[in-house]
Amino acid sequence: MTSRRAPREKITPRWQDTVRLSADGLAKVLGDLEARVMQAMWKIDAPATAREAHEQVARSHKVELLTVITVLNKLVAKGLLKRAKRDELFHYEARLSEHEFMALASRKAVEGILSLAPDAVAASLVDVLAERDPVKLGELAKLIRKRLREQGG
Repeated sequence: MTSRRAPREKITPRWQDTVRLSADGLAKVLGDLEARVMQAMWKIDAPATAREAHEQVARSHKVELLTVITVLNKLVAKGLLKRAKRDELFHYEARLSEHEFMALASRKAVEGILSLAPDAVAASLVDVLAERDPVKLGELAKLIRKRLREQGG
């Protein structure tokens, strides 16, 4: 999906500094329902009313319209959605593409984890990738070499 926002717009979402390690996917950095609503908005990929967002979320999760409206407004306050009134109805739209959000959330999580013990975290990342996905470990090695070349190292 493509992002419909201006290409140079810098967005700094306001979210909690916690990562829920036991949660799945986006729910690691957002609430469970916030994650479902964001996924619905990315799937819609256009300005949508609360009812349209609710219909998308309700396909896989039983939830009331008023609850979705509350979550949409929380996501606006967090800077993840924008809201504009058109034809007497509010329309909501993602301010970041799913890819952009994942990149920001991943960076924030890594920065937080690295503050724990950088050497141990780096070693753990390599170990986990080696166990789970050796191909990704090879890709990581290529990225590291590329970055070192760019930095003259």
